[in-house]
Amino acid sequence: MEQPITILIAALGGEGGGVMADWLMEAATATGLPAQATSIPGVAQRTGATTYYLEIFPQERKSLGGKEPVLSLTPSPGNVDIMVASELVEAGRAMQNGYVSPERTTLIASTHRIYATVEKMQMADGRFDSDKVVAAGSQLAKTAVMFDMRKLAQENGTVINAVLFGAMAGSGVLPLSREACEAAIRKAGRGAEASLRGFAAGFEIAGGTRRAPEQAAKPKRATSVEEILPLAKERLEDYQGERYAAIYAERIKPFLAGDAKVAATVARHLATWMAYEDIIRVADLKTRSSRFARVRKEVGAKEGEPVVVIDYLKPGVEEFASVLPHFLGKKIIEWAEKNGKLDAYNVGMHIRTSGIFGYALVRSLAWLKPWRPFSYRYREEQRLIERWLSLVSEAARRDAGLAFEVAECARLIKGYGETHRRGKGNFLAIVDALVENPATTDVSEQRKAIRTARDAALADPEGKALGSTLGKPVMWMKPVKSA
Repeated sequence: MEQPITILIAALGGEGGGVMADWLMEAATATGLPAQATSIPGVAQRTGATTYYLEIFPQERKSLGGKEPVLSLTPSPGNVDIMVASELVEAGRAMQNGYVSPERTTLIASTHRIYATVEKMQMADGRFDSDKVVAAGSQLAKTAVMFDMRKLAQENGTVINAVLFGAMAGSGVLPLSREACEAAIRKAGRGAEASLRGFAAGFEIAGGTRRAPEQAAKPKRATSVEEILPLAKERLEDYQGERYAAIYAERIKPFLAGDAKVAATVARHLATWMAYEDIIRVADLKTRSSRFARVRKEVGAKEGEPVVVIDYLKPGVEEFASVLPHFLGKKIIEWAEKNGKLDAYNVGMHIRTSGIFGYALVRSLAWLKPWRPFSYRYREEQRLIERWLSLVSEAARRDAGLAFEVAECARLIKGYGETHRRGKGNFLAIVDALVENPATTDVSEQRKAIRTARDAALADPEGKALGSTLGKPVMWMKPVKSA
């Protein structure tokens, strides 16, 4: 007996996964093939794509003598003929779940990345290794068709679903002709011409008659002091001006004559820390013209076509206090910590920054940049930065390796609000227990203890792993006094 062709599609919101499933159903129906499609909505915040599952019986209905094939509603591991993923990690998820097998599966996947929430949540660099996913696809699939389909879609003024559909048809595994697929796109009407261009590009690359677009070179990470210093100067001048960049230059100067690895580590982390995120910085980045241009490019907007941008913000006590004068901001934070109110007054806001009022509202916060040096958050950050630099210098006089481990602790400081509070709490816990009050005078043991504790904090921002390593719970705020 002939078996149905099984197709599993994993697509993110706004990428036209449902439309692609409709195209497949229309093409199959027009060809006279029995077909069935189901979908499972994905979870919000990128914990999973919406999946579409189709089965197409590769014999025309008129040749079945009145019989109807029994088609399944859900996919099963090891029984998928065509696995389609609109983004690289979605392809990785499919492989991990067993939907890609070397005996039968053709993998059609785009190699571009849209970072998942779980990647963004990590205290360290939580991005998955794209090269490993691509290599796994080549090994685990019977045939792998993988290239940057989003780039191709943007070049043709369409959505990625058209390129994916073309790659499926061009791979030769669909029981559908190119003409039937193109007719299905035309029948859908709206945006058909652009979709057909994207379809043709995907079809030709999968069929081997056209070269795939070259992958953009991965940005090279600056590793030496000579590479880092110009980038740091540019970043800090953009953040707060030339005088602020000059403060950075004075701070890094004592380390330049010492160990090269320590100097590079301090230079990198100091530049990042001094350009800390506050509501002024966030407002500035959200209202830059380059940001709106990038959004328009990502959504494929044509010239003159309106694009609505809505930013979701949730400022609270800490964000409000951060821009107040130091004495006033300090009093508010102390009151909030004492009464457990740090997270009590967060206000959810939906601001249309592409509109005049929303843009002006957010941009007015960015205009507070000259006020930043007088704010509560600025003084607190500078005080902690000076403390960290002093600890690194002191450690460097004993051992370069120890200085490096202390310098690397700055990785824990990032973000704002609760993220910053947790990172700062973890940083202070390590400094107090292992840097300023170490349990041993053995330098190698101290290095190891700091590295182990830092890795625990980066792996578990909740502080449980770090608390277990230190042998005591990590406090992110002052204890609430009983009445």
